[in-house]
Amino acid sequence: MALEHSVLGWRCRVCDTSVDIAEPEPWRCPRSTGSDRHHVLHPLVRPGVAPPPREFEHPFVRFEHRLAWAASAAARGMTSAARDALVTELDIAVERVDGVGFRVTPFGRSAALSDALGFGADAGVWVKDETGNVAGSQKARHLFSILLQLRANEALAGSSRNERAPLAIASCGNAALAAATLASAAEWPIDVYVPTSMSNGFGRELDRLGARVHRCERRAADPPGDPAMHRFREAVVDGATPFTVQGPENALCLDGGRTVGWEIAERLDATEGRVLDAIFVQVGGGAFASCLGAGLVEAGQRPALLAVQAEGCAPLDRAWRSGATERSAWSDAMPPWPNPHSLADGILDDETYDWIGVLDALRATGGDTVVAAEQRVERAWQVAGDAGFDCSPTGSAGLAGLLELLDGPDGDTWRSRSVGIVISGVRR
Repeated sequence: MALEHSVLGWRCRVCDTSVDIAEPEPWRCPRSTGSDRHHVLHPLVRPGVAPPPREFEHPFVRFEHRLAWAASAAARGMTSAARDALVTELDIAVERVDGVGFRVTPFGRSAALSDALGFGADAGVWVKDETGNVAGSQKARHLFSILLQLRANEALAGSSRNERAPLAIASCGNAALAAATLASAAEWPIDVYVPTSMSNGFGRELDRLGARVHRCERRAADPPGDPAMHRFREAVVDGATPFTVQGPENALCLDGGRTVGWEIAERLDATEGRVLDAIFVQVGGGAFASCLGAGLVEAGQRPALLAVQAEGCAPLDRAWRSGATERSAWSDAMPPWPNPHSLADGILDDETYDWIGVLDALRATGGDTVVAAEQRVERAWQVAGDAGFDCSPTGSAGLAGLLELLDGPDGDTWRSRSVGIVISGVRR
Protein backbone atom coordinates (compact mmCIF):
# COMPACT_ATOMS: atom_id res chain seq x y z
CA MET A 1 0.00 0.00 0.00
CA ALA A 2 1.33 3.43 -0.96
CA LEU A 3 2.30 5.67 1.93
CA GLU A 4 0.60 9.03 2.31
CA HIS A 5 2.86 12.04 2.37
CA SER A 6 3.03 13.82 5.73
CA VAL A 7 3.40 17.39 4.50
CA LEU A 8 0.14 18.88 3.28
CA GLY A 9 1.39 22.37 2.44
CA TRP A 10 2.96 25.43 4.04
CA ARG A 11 1.67 27.97 6.54
CA CYS A 12 3.20 31.24 7.68
CA ARG A 13 3.73 31.23 11.44
CA VAL A 14 3.35 35.02 11.55
CA CYS A 15 0.32 35.84 9.36
CA ASP A 16 -1.26 32.36 8.81
CA THR A 17 -1.04 32.64 5.02
CA SER A 18 -1.20 29.17 3.40
CA VAL A 19 0.83 28.01 0.40
CA ASP A 20 -0.19 24.95 -1.62
CA ILE A 21 2.15 21.94 -1.56
CA ALA A 22 2.27 22.03 -5.37
CA GLU A 23 3.81 25.52 -5.41
CA PRO A 24 7.18 25.02 -7.16
CA GLU A 25 8.99 27.86 -5.32
CA PRO A 26 7.61 28.09 -1.77
CA TRP A 27 10.66 30.05 -0.65
CA ARG A 28 8.97 32.85 1.26
CA CYS A 29 5.55 33.79 2.56
CA PRO A 30 3.65 35.63 -0.21
CA ARG A 31 3.13 38.51 2.22
CA SER A 32 6.87 38.92 2.85
CA THR A 33 8.19 42.07 1.19
CA GLY A 34 11.41 44.04 1.03
CA SER A 35 10.14 46.29 3.81
CA ASP A 36 8.48 43.50 5.84
CA ARG A 37 10.54 40.31 5.78
CA HIS A 38 9.24 39.14 9.14
CA HIS A 39 7.35 36.08 7.91
CA VAL A 40 8.30 32.40 7.82
CA LEU A 41 6.62 29.40 6.19
CA HIS A 42 6.61 26.12 8.13
CA PRO A 43 5.64 22.69 6.78
CA LEU A 44 2.00 21.89 7.53
CA VAL A 45 2.26 18.30 8.75
CA ARG A 46 -0.59 15.78 8.69
CA PRO A 47 -1.63 15.03 12.30
CA GLY A 48 -1.11 11.52 13.63
CA VAL A 49 1.66 8.95 13.39
CA ALA A 50 4.44 9.76 10.94
CA PRO A 51 4.83 7.32 8.01
CA PRO A 52 7.32 4.53 8.81
CA PRO A 53 10.82 4.76 7.35
CA ARG A 54 11.59 2.88 4.15
CA GLU A 55 14.34 0.27 3.98
CA PHE A 56 17.01 2.56 2.58
CA GLU A 57 20.18 3.97 4.13
CA HIS A 58 19.93 7.36 2.39
CA PRO A 59 17.88 9.59 4.74
CA PHE A 60 16.21 11.46 1.87
CA VAL A 61 14.91 8.14 0.53
CA ARG A 62 14.39 6.51 3.92
CA PHE A 63 12.13 9.34 5.14
CA GLU A 64 10.87 10.39 1.71
CA HIS A 65 7.18 10.36 2.66
CA ARG A 66 7.81 12.85 5.46
CA LEU A 67 9.57 15.40 3.26
CA ALA A 68 7.93 18.46 1.70
CA TRP A 69 9.98 18.45 -1.51
CA ALA A 70 8.79 14.88 -2.25
CA ALA A 71 5.16 15.72 -1.44
CA SER A 72 5.42 18.68 -3.81
CA ALA A 73 6.92 16.61 -6.62
CA ALA A 74 4.31 13.88 -6.12
CA ALA A 75 1.47 16.41 -6.19
CA ARG A 76 2.75 17.59 -9.57
CA GLY A 77 2.97 14.11 -11.07
CA MET A 78 6.52 12.87 -10.37
CA THR A 79 6.46 9.15 -9.60
CA SER A 80 8.09 7.52 -6.59
CA ALA A 81 10.63 5.82 -8.85
CA ALA A 82 11.53 9.14 -10.49
CA ARG A 83 11.94 10.81 -7.11
CA ASP A 84 14.21 8.03 -5.87
CA ALA A 85 16.24 8.24 -9.06
CA LEU A 86 16.67 11.98 -8.63
CA VAL A 87 17.99 11.56 -5.07
CA THR A 88 20.38 8.82 -6.21
CA GLU A 89 21.65 10.83 -9.17
CA LEU A 90 22.41 13.87 -7.01
CA ASP A 91 23.94 11.78 -4.22
CA ILE A 92 26.37 10.15 -6.65
CA ALA A 93 27.39 13.60 -7.85
CA VAL A 94 27.80 14.84 -4.25
CA GLU A 95 30.00 11.88 -3.36
CA ARG A 96 32.14 12.54 -6.42
CA VAL A 97 32.77 16.11 -5.20
CA ASP A 98 32.96 15.57 -1.43
CA GLY A 99 34.08 11.97 -1.04
CA VAL A 100 30.95 11.10 0.97
CA GLY A 101 27.25 11.07 0.24
CA PHE A 102 24.25 11.37 2.54
CA ARG A 103 23.86 8.52 5.02
CA VAL A 104 22.25 8.02 8.42
CA THR A 105 24.92 9.38 10.79
CA PRO A 106 26.02 7.75 14.07
CA PHE A 107 24.08 8.25 17.29
CA GLY A 108 24.99 6.50 20.52
CA ARG A 109 26.26 6.82 24.05
CA SER A 110 29.81 8.20 24.21
CA ALA A 111 31.62 6.34 26.96
CA ALA A 112 34.54 8.76 26.67
CA LEU A 113 32.40 11.86 27.20
CA SER A 114 30.19 10.23 29.82
CA ASP A 115 33.18 9.11 31.89
CA ALA A 116 35.05 12.39 31.50
CA LEU A 117 32.03 14.35 32.74
CA GLY A 118 31.21 12.04 35.66
CA PHE A 119 28.01 10.41 34.41
CA GLY A 120 26.89 7.13 35.95
CA ALA A 121 26.61 3.85 34.07
CA ASP A 122 22.82 4.12 33.82
CA ALA A 123 23.02 7.69 32.52
CA GLY A 124 25.35 9.37 30.06
CA VAL A 125 25.90 11.57 27.05
CA TRP A 126 24.50 10.42 23.73
CA VAL A 127 26.10 12.00 20.67
CA LYS A 128 24.71 12.55 17.19
CA ASP A 129 27.92 12.95 15.17
CA GLU A 130 27.41 14.97 11.99
CA THR A 131 31.10 15.59 11.28
CA GLY A 132 31.13 12.72 8.76
CA ASN A 133 28.18 14.15 6.85
CA VAL A 134 28.46 15.92 3.51
CA ALA A 135 30.77 18.97 3.90
CA GLY A 136 31.41 18.04 7.56
CA SER A 137 28.21 19.29 9.20
CA GLN A 138 24.42 19.00 9.20
CA LYS A 139 24.08 22.09 6.99
CA ALA A 140 23.94 20.10 3.75
CA ARG A 141 20.76 18.39 4.96
CA HIS A 142 18.95 21.74 5.01
CA LEU A 143 20.21 22.65 1.55
CA PHE A 144 19.70 19.28 -0.11
CA SER A 145 15.92 19.60 0.15
CA ILE A 146 16.14 22.95 -1.69
CA LEU A 147 18.32 21.41 -4.39
CA LEU A 148 15.91 18.48 -4.78
CA GLN A 149 13.00 20.91 -5.18
CA LEU A 150 14.94 22.84 -7.83
CA ARG A 151 15.88 19.70 -9.74
CA ALA A 152 12.31 18.37 -9.53
CA ASN A 153 11.09 21.71 -10.89
CA GLU A 154 13.48 21.36 -13.84
CA ALA A 155 12.42 17.79 -14.55
CA LEU A 156 8.71 18.59 -14.39
CA ALA A 157 9.01 21.75 -16.50
CA GLY A 158 11.45 20.25 -19.00
CA SER A 159 13.79 23.21 -18.53
CA SER A 160 17.52 23.13 -19.27
CA ARG A 161 20.63 24.03 -17.32
CA ASN A 162 20.99 27.12 -19.48
CA GLU A 163 17.91 28.55 -17.77
CA ARG A 164 19.28 28.27 -14.24
CA ALA A 165 19.37 31.36 -12.06
CA PRO A 166 22.45 31.46 -9.81
CA LEU A 167 22.16 30.24 -6.25
CA ALA A 168 22.97 32.66 -3.44
CA ILE A 169 23.84 32.25 0.24
CA ALA A 170 25.08 34.47 3.07
CA SER A 171 27.43 32.56 5.39
CA CYS A 172 30.99 32.53 6.65
CA GLY A 173 31.42 28.86 7.51
CA ASN A 174 29.79 25.44 7.38
CA ALA A 175 26.65 26.54 5.53
CA ALA A 176 28.73 28.17 2.79
CA LEU A 177 30.85 25.03 2.37
CA ALA A 178 27.77 22.84 2.23
CA ALA A 179 26.12 25.13 -0.31
CA ALA A 180 29.22 25.29 -2.50
CA THR A 181 29.64 21.50 -2.31
CA LEU A 182 26.07 20.83 -3.45
CA ALA A 183 26.23 23.53 -6.12
CA SER A 184 29.44 22.03 -7.49
CA ALA A 185 27.86 18.57 -7.56
CA ALA A 186 24.82 19.89 -9.44
CA GLU A 187 26.99 22.10 -11.71
CA TRP A 188 24.96 25.10 -10.61
CA PRO A 189 26.52 28.58 -10.34
CA ILE A 190 26.59 29.98 -6.81
CA ASP A 191 27.43 33.33 -5.20
CA VAL A 192 28.53 33.22 -1.57
CA TYR A 193 28.27 36.44 0.45
CA VAL A 194 30.61 36.47 3.44
CA PRO A 195 31.80 38.96 6.08
CA THR A 196 35.26 40.43 5.76
CA SER A 197 36.29 38.37 8.82
CA MET A 198 35.87 35.00 7.07
CA SER A 199 38.99 32.88 7.45
CA ASN A 200 41.30 32.34 4.51
CA GLY A 201 40.95 28.58 5.01
CA PHE A 202 37.23 28.72 4.28
CA GLY A 203 37.94 31.04 1.36
CA ARG A 204 40.33 28.54 -0.22
CA GLU A 205 37.76 25.77 0.11
CA LEU A 206 35.07 27.90 -1.51
CA ASP A 207 37.44 28.79 -4.35
CA ARG A 208 38.26 25.10 -4.86
CA LEU A 209 34.56 24.32 -5.16
CA GLY A 210 34.07 26.99 -7.82
CA ALA A 211 31.94 29.39 -5.77
CA ARG A 212 31.99 33.11 -6.51
CA VAL A 213 32.91 34.66 -3.16
CA HIS A 214 31.90 38.22 -2.24
CA ARG A 215 33.43 39.72 0.91
CA CYS A 216 30.92 42.22 2.25
CA GLU A 217 32.00 45.36 4.06
CA ARG A 218 29.44 47.36 5.99
CA ARG A 219 28.15 50.32 3.98
CA ALA A 220 27.18 53.65 5.50
CA ALA A 221 23.63 53.28 4.19
CA ASP A 222 23.16 49.74 5.53
CA PRO A 223 20.46 49.15 8.15
CA PRO A 224 21.43 47.24 11.31
CA GLY A 225 22.33 43.61 10.76
CA ASP A 226 24.78 41.47 8.82
CA PRO A 227 26.09 43.19 5.66
CA ALA A 228 26.52 39.78 3.99
CA MET A 229 22.80 39.16 4.52
CA HIS A 230 21.99 42.56 2.99
CA ARG A 231 24.03 41.75 -0.15
CA PHE A 232 22.46 38.26 -0.34
CA ARG A 233 18.97 39.76 -0.25
CA GLU A 234 19.91 42.22 -2.98
CA ALA A 235 21.08 39.30 -5.13
CA VAL A 236 17.76 37.52 -4.62
CA VAL A 237 15.87 40.65 -5.67
CA ASP A 238 18.02 40.63 -8.82
CA GLY A 239 16.93 37.06 -9.62
CA ALA A 240 19.17 34.68 -7.66
CA THR A 241 17.61 31.66 -5.94
CA PRO A 242 17.96 31.75 -2.13
CA PHE A 243 20.08 28.69 -1.27
CA THR A 244 20.25 29.36 2.40
CA VAL A 245 19.69 28.00 5.91
CA GLN A 246 17.42 30.80 7.12
CA GLY A 247 13.77 29.75 7.04
CA PRO A 248 12.40 33.26 6.36
CA GLU A 249 14.54 33.35 3.19
CA ASN A 250 13.79 29.81 1.95
CA ALA A 251 11.30 27.59 3.78
CA LEU A 252 12.65 24.42 2.12
CA CYS A 253 15.69 24.57 4.42
CA LEU A 254 13.27 23.64 7.23
CA ASP A 255 12.44 20.41 5.39
CA GLY A 256 15.59 18.28 5.12
CA GLY A 257 16.96 19.42 8.49
CA ARG A 258 14.24 17.39 10.21
CA THR A 259 15.95 14.16 9.14
CA VAL A 260 18.40 14.54 12.07
CA GLY A 261 15.52 14.38 14.55
CA TRP A 262 13.95 11.39 12.79
CA GLU A 263 17.23 9.47 12.86
CA ILE A 264 17.66 10.12 16.58
CA ALA A 265 14.07 9.08 17.29
CA GLU A 266 14.44 5.91 15.26
CA ARG A 267 17.59 4.92 17.14
CA LEU A 268 15.94 5.58 20.50
CA ASP A 269 12.85 3.59 19.48
CA ALA A 270 15.12 0.66 18.64
CA THR A 271 16.86 0.84 22.06
CA GLU A 272 14.53 -0.81 24.53
CA GLY A 273 13.71 1.43 27.45
CA ARG A 274 16.01 4.27 26.39
CA VAL A 275 14.59 7.74 26.94
CA LEU A 276 16.58 10.94 26.57
CA ASP A 277 15.80 13.46 29.29
CA ALA A 278 17.15 16.37 27.26
CA ILE A 279 19.05 17.20 24.11
CA PHE A 280 21.42 20.17 23.80
CA VAL A 281 21.77 21.92 20.43
CA GLN A 282 23.83 24.93 19.41
CA VAL A 283 21.88 27.88 18.01
CA GLY A 284 23.04 30.51 15.55
CA GLY A 285 20.41 31.32 12.95
CA GLY A 286 18.14 28.72 14.54
CA ALA A 287 17.12 26.55 11.55
CA PHE A 288 18.89 23.49 12.94
CA ALA A 289 17.33 23.69 16.41
CA SER A 290 13.94 24.37 14.84
CA CYS A 291 14.26 21.30 12.59
CA LEU A 292 15.71 19.04 15.28
CA GLY A 293 12.87 19.85 17.66
CA ALA A 294 10.20 19.48 14.97
CA GLY A 295 11.64 16.18 13.76
CA LEU A 296 11.75 14.67 17.25
CA VAL A 297 8.22 15.78 18.09
CA GLU A 298 6.84 14.52 14.77
CA ALA A 299 8.45 11.13 15.47
CA GLY A 300 6.95 10.92 18.97
CA GLN A 301 10.08 11.71 21.00
CA ARG A 302 10.06 14.75 23.29
CA PRO A 303 13.30 15.16 25.20
CA ALA A 304 13.57 18.69 26.56
CA LEU A 305 15.28 20.76 23.88
CA LEU A 306 18.04 22.92 25.40
CA ALA A 307 18.94 25.68 22.93
CA VAL A 308 22.54 26.78 23.53
CA GLN A 309 24.05 30.14 22.68
CA ALA A 310 27.35 31.76 23.65
CA GLU A 311 27.31 34.65 26.09
CA GLY A 312 28.80 36.86 23.36
CA CYS A 313 25.71 36.41 21.16
CA ALA A 314 22.44 35.24 22.71
CA PRO A 315 19.47 36.87 20.94
CA LEU A 316 17.29 33.75 21.24
CA ASP A 317 17.71 33.62 25.02
CA ARG A 318 16.80 37.30 25.19
CA ALA A 319 13.59 36.67 23.22
CA TRP A 320 12.67 33.58 25.26
CA ARG A 321 13.21 35.35 28.59
CA SER A 322 11.09 38.28 27.38
CA GLY A 323 8.12 35.98 26.73
CA ALA A 324 8.13 36.54 22.97
CA THR A 325 5.74 34.52 20.78
CA GLU A 326 5.01 34.38 17.06
CA ARG A 327 2.49 37.16 17.64
CA SER A 328 5.12 39.47 19.10
CA ALA A 329 6.50 42.26 16.96
CA TRP A 330 9.50 40.60 15.30
CA SER A 331 11.66 43.71 15.51
CA ASP A 332 11.00 43.91 19.27
CA ALA A 333 11.60 40.21 19.88
CA MET A 334 14.68 39.88 17.70
CA PRO A 335 16.68 43.11 17.28
CA PRO A 336 20.24 42.52 16.02
CA TRP A 337 22.70 41.58 18.78
CA PRO A 338 25.43 44.21 19.23
CA ASN A 339 29.03 43.07 18.71
CA PRO A 340 28.65 39.25 18.47
CA HIS A 341 31.81 37.46 19.62
CA SER A 342 32.86 33.93 20.59
CA LEU A 343 35.36 31.25 19.68
CA ALA A 344 32.30 29.41 18.31
CA ASP A 345 32.11 31.85 15.41
CA GLY A 346 29.62 29.75 13.42
CA ILE A 347 26.79 30.61 15.82
CA LEU A 348 27.35 34.37 15.86
CA ASP A 349 24.26 35.25 13.83
CA ASP A 350 23.23 38.62 15.20
CA GLU A 351 19.61 37.56 14.72
CA THR A 352 18.12 34.11 15.37
CA TYR A 353 16.21 34.10 12.09
CA ASP A 354 14.24 30.95 12.94
CA TRP A 355 13.45 31.93 16.51
CA ILE A 356 9.74 31.14 16.14
CA GLY A 357 10.45 27.51 15.24
CA VAL A 358 12.92 27.13 18.10
CA LEU A 359 10.48 28.61 20.62
CA ASP A 360 7.81 26.22 19.28
CA ALA A 361 10.15 23.33 20.05
CA LEU A 362 11.01 24.66 23.51
CA ARG A 363 7.33 24.86 24.39
CA ALA A 364 6.48 21.48 22.86
CA THR A 365 9.23 19.67 24.78
CA GLY A 366 9.37 21.64 28.03
CA GLY A 367 12.80 22.90 27.02
CA ASP A 368 14.78 26.03 27.79
CA THR A 369 17.59 28.24 26.58
CA VAL A 370 21.13 27.95 27.97
CA VAL A 371 23.76 30.67 27.67
CA ALA A 372 27.26 29.24 27.85
CA ALA A 373 30.09 31.31 29.30
CA GLU A 374 32.99 31.72 26.90
CA GLN A 375 35.26 29.64 29.13
CA ARG A 376 32.84 26.72 28.72
CA VAL A 377 32.73 27.17 24.95
CA GLU A 378 36.51 26.83 24.97
CA ARG A 379 36.47 23.90 27.40
CA ALA A 380 33.77 22.07 25.41
CA TRP A 381 36.00 22.12 22.33
CA GLN A 382 38.86 20.61 24.32
CA VAL A 383 36.67 17.99 25.99
CA ALA A 384 35.10 16.97 22.68
CA GLY A 385 38.53 16.66 21.07
CA ASP A 386 39.85 14.58 23.96
CA ALA A 387 36.84 12.27 23.52
CA GLY A 388 37.77 11.70 19.89
CA PHE A 389 35.51 14.16 18.04
CA ASP A 390 37.36 16.09 15.33
CA CYS A 391 35.13 19.14 15.46
CA SER A 392 35.34 22.91 15.43
CA PRO A 393 34.42 25.10 18.45
CA THR A 394 31.08 25.71 16.73
CA GLY A 395 30.58 21.97 16.34
CA SER A 396 30.97 21.38 20.08
CA ALA A 397 28.98 24.41 21.24
CA GLY A 398 25.99 22.28 22.29
CA LEU A 399 28.32 20.51 24.71
CA ALA A 400 29.19 23.92 26.18
CA GLY A 401 25.57 24.23 27.27
CA LEU A 402 25.77 20.89 29.06
CA LEU A 403 28.98 21.99 30.81
CA GLU A 404 27.19 25.16 31.93
CA LEU A 405 24.54 23.09 33.72
CA LEU A 406 27.00 20.50 35.06
CA ASP A 407 28.98 23.33 36.69
CA GLY A 408 25.80 24.78 38.22
CA PRO A 409 23.99 23.94 41.47
CA ASP A 410 22.08 21.05 39.82
CA GLY A 411 25.16 19.43 38.32
CA ASP A 412 24.79 16.14 40.24
CA THR A 413 21.19 15.84 39.09
CA TRP A 414 22.23 16.28 35.48
CA ARG A 415 24.91 13.58 35.88
CA SER A 416 22.18 11.09 36.73
CA ARG A 417 20.34 11.72 33.46
CA SER A 418 20.63 10.60 29.85
CA VAL A 419 21.24 13.60 27.63
CA GLY A 420 21.95 14.13 23.96
CA ILE A 421 24.20 16.54 22.12
CA VAL A 422 24.88 17.13 18.44
CA ILE A 423 28.47 17.44 17.29
CA SER A 424 28.35 19.20 13.94
CA GLY A 425 31.10 21.09 12.19
CA VAL A 426 34.39 19.35 11.42
CA ARG A 427 37.67 21.03 12.42
CA ARG A 428 39.21 22.92 9.48
